[in-house]
Amino acid sequence: MPDSDLLIVFILGGVFILLGGGVLLWGKSEEKDYYKAISTHSDVREYIEHTPERPEPRGLKTGGFIAIFLGLFLLILGGVFWLSQ
Repeated sequence: MPDSDLLIVFILGGVFILLGGGVLLWGKSEEKDYYKAISTHSDVREYIEHTPERPEPRGLKTGGFIAIFLGLFLLILGGVFWLSQ
């Protein structure tokens, strides 16, 4: 059983992975809703070409990936320290 300091690192890693996954799904749904709404308009050039890109969904998805990678890093770091004890 890891000590309390390493347990905190494991918990933080898990929280970052869960938050990252949630934000990633949120970004994908925002992008889908936006393009679904714009496809009903008469000018669908933006829908077809995806230009200009909307920064909000892309930022959410990027933040989700960063949080997942940070969570994985924390889990690996905690595992390395736990095994080195």
